[in-house]
Amino acid sequence: MAFKNEEDKVAYWRENISLVLTLLAVWFAVSFGAGILLVDVLNSIQFFGFKLGFWFAQQGSIYVFVVLIFVYMAKMNALDKKYGVDEE
Repeated sequence: MAFKNEEDKVAYWRENISLVLTLLAVWFAVSFGAGILLVDVLNSIQFFGFKLGFWFAQQGSIYVFVVLIFVYMAKMNALDKKYGVDEE
């Protein structure tokens, strides 16, 4: 991975860290917020026969994590292409 200049390198890593922190915040909000803090409110809603708060605590946060992996992959591929450090 060779950057054209030092400014591109700094900008690349700034965007990378920003993306990671954003995705971690989403994961935290879903797993902690929906699975723990809002569980009583969400339990009043049924989802496939289960209480929604229970579903988020048991399954939903895992599904969101898997989706976030694919979002990270797509965003990082675009970021790599933007700065000319992609593998292709």
